[in-house]
Amino acid sequence: MPVAGRAALLCAVALLMALALVASEAQAFGFDDVTKRAEKLAGSSYQKPSSALPKSLKALNYDEYRDIRFRPERAVWRNLNLPFEMMFFHRGYFYEDPVAMNEITPEGVRAIPFDSDAFDYGKNKLDPQELRGAGFAGFRIHFPVNTPAYKDEVLAFLGASYFRGLGRGQRFGLSARGVAIDTAESTGEEFPRFVEFWIQRPQPRARELTIYALLDSPRAAGAYRFVLRPGVSTVLDVDARLFLRRNVAKLGLAPLTSMFYFGANQHPGYEDFRPQVHDSDGLSVQTATSEWLWRPLVNPKRLLITSFAVTNPRGFGLMQRARSFDRYEDLEARYDLRPSAWIELKGPWGPGRVELVQIPVRDETNDNIVAYWVPDWQPRPKEVLPLAYRVLWQKDQESRPPVGWVRETRRGRGGVRPKDASVMLHIDFEGPTLSRMPPNATVDATLWVDANGQVLERQLSRNEATGGWRFVISVRRIDAAKPVELRAHLASGTTVLSEIWSYVLPPE
Repeated sequence: MPVAGRAALLCAVALLMALALVASEAQAFGFDDVTKRAEKLAGSSYQKPSSALPKSLKALNYDEYRDIRFRPERAVWRNLNLPFEMMFFHRGYFYEDPVAMNEITPEGVRAIPFDSDAFDYGKNKLDPQELRGAGFAGFRIHFPVNTPAYKDEVLAFLGASYFRGLGRGQRFGLSARGVAIDTAESTGEEFPRFVEFWIQRPQPRARELTIYALLDSPRAAGAYRFVLRPGVSTVLDVDARLFLRRNVAKLGLAPLTSMFYFGANQHPGYEDFRPQVHDSDGLSVQTATSEWLWRPLVNPKRLLITSFAVTNPRGFGLMQRARSFDRYEDLEARYDLRPSAWIELKGPWGPGRVELVQIPVRDETNDNIVAYWVPDWQPRPKEVLPLAYRVLWQKDQESRPPVGWVRETRRGRGGVRPKDASVMLHIDFEGPTLSRMPPNATVDATLWVDANGQVLERQLSRNEATGGWRFVISVRRIDAAKPVELRAHLASGTTVLSEIWSYVLPPE
């Protein structure tokens, strides 16, 4: 090859290597970069969001805010014909704080600017001058999870550190959060928020999407990586590195937030055409030894906080087990399609407790159920706390024990029993192990009641309608001002046949 040709070839190779290096550097933004920002935040004083919300947006009511919609044709990646698309939520109503949005592209990180023209404001009469630079409140991700012809909303981040996911055939219900600080403490709860996001542009045939987030609050900062995999059960892998600015009273990790207004175990105080109203009906916990616990939810008259002390649990979740439409009869809310959210813990989390907070509510518009993991220890200020777990948004493939489980808990007075201040509970167990047992099988119910409960009656019988078993308990509070804790499970000899039903009868 002539010298001039060789020189030209070497120049071309050098140019390609330089371009490859630039592309590699552009792609280098990742979890470590967000971690550095979080660590820097934790080492400095907390700064409140500086962007004030225009009065016209702050004054919007719920319906007016919902009338502001992102224009689908302006979705990020739509013109690239990628499997994922991203749309945004406008600031307004309760959502006052701005969220910075970025896209990670092959050319580098680019900030996504706010453009009011990308929104349809419906019937709202808003001053265009006030809308300039109003900013985003959050975003949502779309993917064709139900049919290839339409990209469904599968994940949404909106407000503080809240996010919600959807799998196939599901409707939005309960939420997850980045972290919970001092929930139900007398000093008041702190709500950390995601202040900035970086979303990795997906490949043309991608089945997953990577999202990075920076969390900030007066007492904490954190870096998060979310890997989204939509499907029958949508999976969200979460890696987090938390830093505390200063100590907190209670650190709630992998928190879930839901709503329970009334159900089969608690009737409303007025007539309602719906048999049940809730996003979740129970807390499920799987211990390190594969023991399963089930606690039905209640809407207490006073704040009720209970917990399960465990070491290295495998998982926990707020579940919606009642799946038939006739359990709810609500054509609009479709509670039968609300997902369960299961937290699958990765690696050893050590000793701690799964805490359940149940708050009294007078209607279904407010979330009143919170569940999270509280470690027995917490990092010192500015010390990193790494976390890894998975959130599964489930309906048809819900996590539950391989033997038997609680199908439903019903509460009320039975037959002609006089009003003697007792409560009758009907617990229906079902599952593959129970349904395969012969009709003459010997099944026993193991029952434990704390010192404030007096058992007046108990009965176990086969449920011919379901193939399971029904355990009936009549119990009376000795001190009506105190709760009663009960536990029960089914067994045949030394063989355990079901999860543990763990119930709290709140005080009168």
